[in-house]
Amino acid sequence: MKTIRAIIVAAALAAALPGAAWAQRHDRGPDSLGADWRAQSDQARGGVQSGQLVPLSRVIDMIGRRVPGRVLDAGLEGSNYRVRWAAADGRRIDFIVDARTGQILSGG
Repeated sequence: MKTIRAIIVAAALAAALPGAAWAQRHDRGPDSLGADWRAQSDQARGGVQSGQLVPLSRVIDMIGRRVPGRVLDAGLEGSNYRVRWAAADGRRIDFIVDARTGQILSGG
């Protein structure tokens, strides 16, 4: 009887863990780029469509050729993109890139 009870308790815990993990990931509060990330995205999209800003995808590709790794997050801050990057060697690098020219101003 104790074995069956232990199996039922273990099964219930296993079923609850994915939901708890999802809730923990989604209840962190504002994005690391700030609460106004949606407005930043709209502003960047409009700037790219009007030809005033370099597409963020091009900036990310350029950084990836320079420093192997992956993007953690990215966004428009004023007239610059901030790209948080996880380098393949484990470093975390914050790149500041001129959104109009695509020139890397700092990082790496």
